[in-house]
Amino acid sequence: MKKEYLELIKKASALAKAKRHNDSITSGYVGCALLTDQGNTYTGVSIDADCAIGFCGEHSAIAQMITAGEDRIKAIVAVADEKDILPPCGRCRELIYQTNYANLDTEVILSKDKTIPLGELLPYNWQNHSNKK
Repeated sequence: MKKEYLELIKKASALAKAKRHNDSITSGYVGCALLTDQGNTYTGVSIDADCAIGFCGEHSAIAQMITAGEDRIKAIVAVADEKDILPPCGRCRELIYQTNYANLDTEVILSKDKTIPLGELLPYNWQNHSNKK
């Protein structure tokens, strides 16, 4: 695996430490790190609220990237509090794609030995009109 991808795993793992803020909210069950096509790294953590208004670590990292004026993701990884690498959920797959349609080429890190392009995880996205006959 590329050294830069191992660094992403390390950064996401460091963030994946659940923290209870109060009776209603916990953050950090999942840490995320992404690398842009410009070579910048952005990170984020999940937020889980009892009233179901939380979001995934990928959303947090993507928000930081967009705030900095970027939208093209070269690679992304999410790591659970248990230190397991997780594939992005369906909602995150769509967000990665919709942030920039070229992100179908984003390398999603599935383990220290495996990556897969987002397009293989999202072959029939809801906007892909070429799937209609």
